[in-house]
Amino acid sequence: MTADMKKPTQTTQTPRTTQTTQTTQTTQTAQTTKLDLEPDTVERDLVALVLTVVELLRQLMERQAIRRFDTGELTEDQEERVGMTLMLLEDRMKRLRERYGLRPEDLNLDLGPLGPLLPRD
Repeated sequence: MTADMKKPTQTTQTPRTTQTTQTTQTTQTAQTTKLDLEPDTVERDLVALVLTVVELLRQLMERQAIRRFDTGELTEDQEERVGMTLMLLEDRMKRLRERYGLRPEDLNLDLGPLGPLLPRD
């Protein structure tokens, strides 16, 4: 290459580029402060979400069982089995919460203006 063919590269930074860079850095900083990517925390949060769904279903099943008890739709044997199953499920939920250091309140999602996901006992 000849000397006249080589042109020095010059980088210029316009105000728009500076603003975009600052916005990107601010966005990355905001995302970094909101995300905690520690493996223990991710596992605990995932367990909390799964247990929240299971707890919601457990409470719905319990209400349905009580309604069926009250209307006399179940035999005594069925009532016994449903009651035992719900007690075992509640016990296992308690053990899983304890294993992951979760309280029952930790499973109740705040839905903003709609209020909590699970009824407060």
